[in-house]
Amino acid sequence: MLGILNVYKPKGKTSHDVIAILRHVTKVKQIGHTGTLDPFAEGVLPVCIGKATRLIEYLEDDKAYVGTVQLGKSTTTYDIEGEAVNESDKTVTLDEIEAALQDFRGDIEQLPPIYSAIKVNGKKLYEYARKGEEVEIRPREVNIKELRVVGFDPEQRTLELYIECSKGTYIRSIAHDLGEALGTYGHLIKLVRVKAGDFKVEEAVKLEELQTIENVEKNLLNPLDYLHHPKYELTEAEKEKVSHGMNFRTPMDDGIAVLTFAGSLAGIAVSDNHLMKCKKVFL
Repeated sequence: MLGILNVYKPKGKTSHDVIAILRHVTKVKQIGHTGTLDPFAEGVLPVCIGKATRLIEYLEDDKAYVGTVQLGKSTTTYDIEGEAVNESDKTVTLDEIEAALQDFRGDIEQLPPIYSAIKVNGKKLYEYARKGEEVEIRPREVNIKELRVVGFDPEQRTLELYIECSKGTYIRSIAHDLGEALGTYGHLIKLVRVKAGDFKVEEAVKLEELQTIENVEKNLLNPLDYLHHPKYELTEAEKEKVSHGMNFRTPMDDGIAVLTFAGSLAGIAVSDNHLMKCKKVFL
């Protein structure tokens, strides 16, 4: 079995839970996802099955989310599951929010939440947090491609944002930092990933619809449709070389190429000065 599933991860399940369920259904051990979603979050979770797990690094990895921010309160985890830290009764206007968002677009630096899985000195940050230990957290550069308000309730002080961003962006940090930028506080109360690379939420399959191997197979997507590097159709002679991991000459420009044979995925290679060097073989 080789393919990709666009799974809708429900709130309350971990990404690992989704993998475990699919391993149980398919009896395939080689299963992986393209980007973790917190149990608190829901939405698109692309899952690669079988040898398709070897393609994860070649898939588009920009993400898009719709997040709901509660203004007026900060929490230890920057989301609704943490303990309250600070509160404020200050009200803000939509104009003030729009002005503050200007500083959150483009290339920005953000501090990951202390309750995150990033490792420092071999330990995950949340392990330090749970023990009450101090640890230096370094800012990370991320790119916010699009950030806009899609809903605002001034009475409830809730703000709904659409955020399109690079891999590694913490939406919880945006909620927290935006609250501070507005002179109040903020934390995330809902998060839905609506896009991961080419995988969209409206096309995602609910986990409960993947309880049989027949349903999994029916919803498997062809990896070739999601690999955007140049395609190169092998000749019979080239196919033989690729099947043995051998290099071959080609007129293709330098860069990554997706190798196909008879329209099916055959491998991933890198063209270097017209010499095609095989990196992954699927024959």
